[in-house]
Amino acid sequence: MALNIDIQLYKQKIVALNCCVLIPTYNNAQTIEKVITYVLIYTPNIIVINDGSTDVTQELLKKFATIEVISYSPNKGKGFALRTGIKHAQLKGFRYAISIDSDGQHFADDIPRFIYKIELAPDSLLVGARNLHQENMPKGNTFGNKFSNFWFRFQTGINLPDTQSGYRLYPIQKMKGSRYFTSKYEFEIEVMVKAAWKGINVEPVPVKVFYAEAGKRISHFRPFKDFTRISILNTYLVILALLWYKPIHLIKNFNRKNIKAFMHKHFLDTNEPIIKKSLAVAFGVFMGIIPIWGYQFVAALLLAHFMKMNKAIVGLAANISIPPMIPFLLYGSLKTGQLVLGEDLHDNIFNKTLTIETMKQHLFEYVVGSIFFAVIMAILLGIGSYILLNFIWKKLIKEA
Repeated sequence: MALNIDIQLYKQKIVALNCCVLIPTYNNAQTIEKVITYVLIYTPNIIVINDGSTDVTQELLKKFATIEVISYSPNKGKGFALRTGIKHAQLKGFRYAISIDSDGQHFADDIPRFIYKIELAPDSLLVGARNLHQENMPKGNTFGNKFSNFWFRFQTGINLPDTQSGYRLYPIQKMKGSRYFTSKYEFEIEVMVKAAWKGINVEPVPVKVFYAEAGKRISHFRPFKDFTRISILNTYLVILALLWYKPIHLIKNFNRKNIKAFMHKHFLDTNEPIIKKSLAVAFGVFMGIIPIWGYQFVAALLLAHFMKMNKAIVGLAANISIPPMIPFLLYGSLKTGQLVLGEDLHDNIFNKTLTIETMKQHLFEYVVGSIFFAVIMAILLGIGSYILLNFIWKKLIKEA
């Protein structure tokens, strides 16, 4: 997107939108002056967070009388610096905050792109999308970004081309109330995922990027440590997404209109064979009944992903283990276990006083029975869904 830049116009717009620019910095004395000078062309509202710099950064910042500087020591990480800047900007009443790195890789003349976009999509979180195939781009960045993009899409359902860009516009007033626990580079992933979970629109904005030659590049990113931190964070967010965000999101969207849309999209879609949909139902039912309480939904979705099955149908079918169905599933599993093991069918745990000893006596029956019962129910509901979908499709073809 090409913009005909009227700098004064965009400078007025930034002020009118109540937007500031956050510049976290740590030992970037070679570039910090240039970055601030260029940003000042577009806005006077600059907050620099000096994250425990040990070079001459603090002295250089004294040259700029109009900017605000927050300094502390020792160095606590980029994430902590951003959290500090965002909280300070929120208290000052700013609506938006643009974050730009102090190492000179971002161009201040891309700020109008963020302003143009935020006027079209107010209160969105905008993420700068870099060209990851340009000259001097570190090879590790491309892999790391693809890795991060994949997990962000899994956690939120949003597809972004560049989830690791530090050039962003945050709708900081909309973000109030969110809690964060990371303080290093991984914070930029955490804040983005939690914003999406909060219902904040997340969109990309194309931006330029400059990478110096390998020997001249200044970077505080520690590949092993920071990649490990990001991996741990993604593990936590995936578990949280499967156990909390996705179920809550499903419940919130559970109405007649959305149910109809879901059925048409996943069950009546002619691009996927009926047999595959029926197998997804059968697999979901099986996973929902086997005795891995608390992990059925998570395991079902992960296995469905690796087996390239329809995750929406598998997830829906796995919810056969919802609370109202649990007594029936327990009873069916116990009775099936007794039948398989040749036990007395009249020896019913539900007619006894529930003690630890009673549970121990019937635990093996339940475990064995639940697996057989899961297979039986999977076959029955899989076949049933196949017959029903065939009938519905034939009816739809006749009506067409």
